[in-house]
Amino acid sequence: MPTEKPRTPPPPIFIVSGGVGTSGEQVVNTVLAQFQDSTVPVVVIPNVRRPAQIEGVIDQAEEVGGTIVHTLVNTNLRRRLIELGQERSVATIDLMGPLLDRLTGQLGQPPLGQPGFYRQLQHSYFERIAAIEYTLAHDDGRNRQDWPAADVVLVGVSRTGKTPLSIYLSVLGWKAANLPIVPEIPTPPELFRLDRSRVIGLTIDLDRLLIFRRQRSRLLGMPARSAYAHPAQIEEEIRLALRVFRRGGFHIVDVTDKPVEASADEVIRRIGRTR
Repeated sequence: MPTEKPRTPPPPIFIVSGGVGTSGEQVVNTVLAQFQDSTVPVVVIPNVRRPAQIEGVIDQAEEVGGTIVHTLVNTNLRRRLIELGQERSVATIDLMGPLLDRLTGQLGQPPLGQPGFYRQLQHSYFERIAAIEYTLAHDDGRNRQDWPAADVVLVGVSRTGKTPLSIYLSVLGWKAANLPIVPEIPTPPELFRLDRSRVIGLTIDLDRLLIFRRQRSRLLGMPARSAYAHPAQIEEEIRLALRVFRRGGFHIVDVTDKPVEASADEVIRRIGRTR
């Protein structure tokens, strides 16, 4: 019985990209999945930014009879690759050019030509999501073991706006934890082991805080004369908070009559240099 001759492996597909090549690789693998038991080698050549790299890719493909699939957004590099491919009889398949040209005509503006820009946008989006998830999990002093991963830890007495400010910062991409200062509860030692430039003490005018506390008391159905909304108690809490801030050497942000956006801007200015 005659033996089967081993099949010659098909020539490779070269994926040429100005970024990491993820888009082109996904398209090629999607197409190859339609060919059962295919053994086509796929070679990703990322970060192609110079004409010399284009020439090197053409050399490789010409030598082995390979096909070039490219997702170059730089017009000059894309044009050079196509021209060299035609001159050297190397097949080049352009996944980006036709759509870029079409949209350029429809929108009346040229593309940025910036490799990896979509990936950067996606990375920023997922960073914001991670910041929001972190902030929600570290509200009100929870999960203190994770504080070293925070971009900022907000500290202050009740009703200084720690939670809304934390959430606002997280939407901007900052991982924010917060800790309430309560007279009956010792300040956790973990706070003083943090980089003090990442800890912000929030303070507020006594009269304004008294208004907030009384509003909160009514919403919760607390007694009208409770210590929570008593001026002497509030004054003592503010003094306690200032002692904590001085002990830690923390920056202080006064949130009195400030919208959350203004307080966030001040916090970012304080910690932005060290992020």
